[in-house]
Amino acid sequence: MKKNIFSFIMMLLAIQLSGQENDLLKQLMDEDKPDTALLPAKMIVTQRMLWGEHGLMRDLRIAPLTTAQRKKEMQTRRFMLKAHQVLGFVTLGGMVAQGVVGSQLYNGKYDLDDAHESLAKGVNITYSLAAAMSLFAPPPLINRDKNLSSLKLHKWLSIVHMSGMLATNILGNAIEDNPNLKPVHRAVAFTTFASYAAAVVVIKF
Repeated sequence: MKKNIFSFIMMLLAIQLSGQENDLLKQLMDEDKPDTALLPAKMIVTQRMLWGEHGLMRDLRIAPLTTAQRKKEMQTRRFMLKAHQVLGFVTLGGMVAQGVVGSQLYNGKYDLDDAHESLAKGVNITYSLAAAMSLFAPPPLINRDKNLSSLKLHKWLSIVHMSGMLATNILGNAIEDNPNLKPVHRAVAFTTFASYAAAVVVIKF
């Protein structure tokens, strides 16, 4: 009888220990498993490549997908977007200066050609840095609503001025061999400036 009671107690103890072991194993697995709810449903390609569930920062274990890490990423995101804004204003100022000098070149003041080239290089550098701050910043915690907003307009305008920047540089290099492209280059440059200025202004509303 005592032997049966002892066997029964040992069986209960074994079941309990097994249950605790399973619970512990499940807890450890849950801790190691990334919480995909910490990421928004939609991300741009560059963000997904770096910060997605299987992005480079996650695979290299530089930034594991945890609540604490996402809080740090939000601080990084705020810093990068502020830098994006500052660089945006610097780029806008450079575009204005480049436009003034460019107009003088069209009026025959060819001695300003070096100044125009230097300004173009400076604008390309600050523009690229500003774009990088936005494209590679960690994603937000949630997606914005689908309604029309200043941020959405800012993104649409960015497509226009980014295309314009590429076209302006290509046309600028082609003018030396084909001067007939000057009117096209000027029109594209003004369109780029207008869309960029609008993008800078609209984000403030």
